[in-house]
Amino acid sequence: MTGAPGPSRPSWLDAVLALAVAGAGVVEAYGRAGAGPGQVHRPGLVAAGALLAGVILLPRRRFPVATLAVLTVLSALFRFAVLDDDYPLTAWQFYSNLILVHTVGSAASGRRARAAGAATVLAAYALLQTLPGQDLAEGLIGAIFMGVAYGSGVLLRRQTERTIRMAERAAVAAAQERTRIARELHDVISHHVSLMTLQAGGVRMLLAGDPARERERDLLHSVERAGRETVEELRMLLGVLRDGRAPVGLDQLDRLAAPLRAAGLEVRIGTTGTPRPVPPALGLAAYRVVQEALTNTLKHARAATVEVTIGFPPPALTVEVSDDGSATVAGTGHGLAGMRERAALHGGTLHAGPRPGGGYTVAATFPLGGAAAVPPATGS
Repeated sequence: MTGAPGPSRPSWLDAVLALAVAGAGVVEAYGRAGAGPGQVHRPGLVAAGALLAGVILLPRRRFPVATLAVLTVLSALFRFAVLDDDYPLTAWQFYSNLILVHTVGSAASGRRARAAGAATVLAAYALLQTLPGQDLAEGLIGAIFMGVAYGSGVLLRRQTERTIRMAERAAVAAAQERTRIARELHDVISHHVSLMTLQAGGVRMLLAGDPARERERDLLHSVERAGRETVEELRMLLGVLRDGRAPVGLDQLDRLAAPLRAAGLEVRIGTTGTPRPVPPALGLAAYRVVQEALTNTLKHARAATVEVTIGFPPPALTVEVSDDGSATVAGTGHGLAGMRERAALHGGTLHAGPRPGGGYTVAATFPLGGAAAVPPATGS
């Protein structure tokens, strides 16, 4: 019987209690040693029992019921097999029983474990009543002390459980409030930023027929792109606040490839150029392109090897996923359309098609930088 799960190692408090019980037992054994009535006739055996009781107390929080059961067995051995004198109750029996009864009462375990703990407490109490010199008064005194020890443990357990429930409710309430605030901010800011982006796009379209306004069109396009990135990053922020998880990006491609490698697909990830900081929204879009391309490769291409290359040719970010499988089914359907939309959202392009030497390639290019961004395109 393991009892309630607790610390894997005894704490300093466990060690102090164990030393206190063992020390009190040794002091009593030799301090009251003698041949007369009420004295300890065999101090060496009583001191040994005290030391064993101290050792038994160490794992009390990890195995409360089992520890009390072992202590009861030890007390029975000393009562019926070892000690035949009339010394009624040793200090180590009294103190260690109270400590363990309290621990059993405070153990936060299931109904069966609590029933087993209560039965063990009754067994320990019954054994103490068999000691020499026990009368009705001694029995009542023992019942009071054992009852107080067990009851205080139960109250401690209930208070601990109540505190945990209150903390959990507070955490849930805080998360709900955080999500509500995030949604309100997302709705308000996204509305105004989207309106600004649409107006900038409208002005850019009005200037489309004027060759002399190319500089203005580039600047307006930069405003549009910044607006789209802002809305996307606000959406990501809302997801972080709602789920409590950091957004994924290109730095997590190895974790993305792990289950595919486990499935037997050899995934190679490489980088070309000098890596540069990537906006979170853009990093998420590139990550999703890689994710969808790898999913298509695993599901449809019947490939053995796939290479993922992240490039940083100025002023852009490129993502290329190439496999050696079938070129007729990989990268088709809604997944390809979604990848194109993600690329277009950030002013990029996406190309997908068979490789000349066999296999299939998905390549996306995302602009990095200011006005020199590539205009939005639908890919090919």
